[in-house]
Amino acid sequence: MISLNDDIFIRPMLESDLTEVIAIETSSFPNPWNLEHFLDEIKAQYSFPLVSLNGSDKLTGYICPMLLFDEGHIMNVAVRKGFRGRGVGKLMIEKVLAECREKDAAFLSLEVRISNLSAISLYQRLGFIETGQRKKYYENGEDAILMEYLFSLECSINKKRRK
Repeated sequence: MISLNDDIFIRPMLESDLTEVIAIETSSFPNPWNLEHFLDEIKAQYSFPLVSLNGSDKLTGYICPMLLFDEGHIMNVAVRKGFRGRGVGKLMIEKVLAECREKDAAFLSLEVRISNLSAISLYQRLGFIETGQRKKYYENGEDAILMEYLFSLECSINKKRRK
């Protein structure tokens, strides 16, 4: 288990986590993933789903990223109500960024609801840029914003800072 600060830990998702993961998923999304989706992610060769836990081992969130060749993608992420706005999502995304960076990813992409302003703001603060939109992507007809974190851009920014 990796400690990212005094209160939140992030580790790989286990089948034994799925009852709590499903509870968070169901309370977070109108069309939630089912148990089979999460089992598939745990077993998939290119996926590395993670969970976050507080100091009392209460599951506070999860994230389902994948990395195939040099292309990373976050397919699903949610934080338990009551823990939102406390930096849990930020820590999980930073962990995924670190894993992808370590494995030489070119970019990490995701889709986010156009109405999810808090998530969009978080992604922008972490260095994601908007790359497009998917019209009527979600079940209710809502558009998705496509966002990417470009590791090559990160390298360029770091080189400029060193000069």
